[in-house]
Amino acid sequence: MNDAVDEFEFFLEKEWSDGLPVVTPTEARIRRMLAATTRDPDEVIGAIPPALNVATVRTVAIHALMAGCKPEYLPVVLAAIKLMLEDKFNMNGVQGTMHGVAPLMIVNGPYAERIGLHGGNGCFGPGFRANASIGRAIRLMMLNLGAGMAGLASATVFATPLRYTACLTENMAKSPWESLAVSRGYAPADNVITAVMVESPRLCFDDVSQEPTRLLTGIADSMCSMGSWNMHARGDMVVAIGPQHAEILARGGMSRADVHKRLCELAGRKVRDLKGGGNWRRERALTFPIKVDPDDDDCFIPAIKLPEDLHVIVAGGWGPCTAVCHGWSGGSRAVHAAFSV
Repeated sequence: MNDAVDEFEFFLEKEWSDGLPVVTPTEARIRRMLAATTRDPDEVIGAIPPALNVATVRTVAIHALMAGCKPEYLPVVLAAIKLMLEDKFNMNGVQGTMHGVAPLMIVNGPYAERIGLHGGNGCFGPGFRANASIGRAIRLMMLNLGAGMAGLASATVFATPLRYTACLTENMAKSPWESLAVSRGYAPADNVITAVMVESPRLCFDDVSQEPTRLLTGIADSMCSMGSWNMHARGDMVVAIGPQHAEILARGGMSRADVHKRLCELAGRKVRDLKGGGNWRRERALTFPIKVDPDDDDCFIPAIKLPEDLHVIVAGGWGPCTAVCHGWSGGSRAVHAAFSV
């Protein structure tokens, strides 16, 4: 790079960024980033669909650097991109979809706290370097190595702000329950990533309910919009319960498992309601992994077709609010795994 070339403009004029400036990946900076791992820089992580350009440890480090990651974030980025390349996650499908979903990372374990991943006030928004840059590194690889750009490989109609970055941890300091990872059998000392294809969060504000039944009824209603794919196909969903709401539920004697079970039972609509609007098609209901009768107007169609598709976490700051992230219809299944640092 010579003095006549502005390095930031150079990258912004290429299709090498998400529209925001990137950190220039000089060799010295790349070496500092690679020092955070003992893995061979030429080790292949996988091919990023649909263009299938190969991600190696070095190219992952370059994108992490461009995104603004600190070197200590690299183990999370490496583990996350490998996890998202599992076939059942279906990154190829989401790269080309008309929908606007994005791969949301939920990172549990002591390493999340060590590197400053945020799960408190404003955790879905700006201001937290680890959240912003780790999620952005994944997106830059999806753009640059996978060609998942709007109008190129991607047919997305609107996209979503989550397609800039989508990474957070739980607010364990304010949670009355075990973490999502522990609820799935991991140890508290394990570092675990869960990746889920979801839309941007829809906020359920409730400063009236003071007991579980009323509170969960409102949250469940937010989960079963007629326009959401969860009502018309099997899909994952993330419900991020705010600490204040979580305290009400725990005070009412409910465990995380109790909340999960009750939301699965409450969230849904009857066939007669679904016929009135949204994306209802009788033939789709016949493909559900559960038995329903699309010709019975009183038949209840749950938003969560199988219990493992609902991912309940405690996140956000203190206040009467819960965030619901609807899922995708494109055959993606959430993935999770422990990672080493």
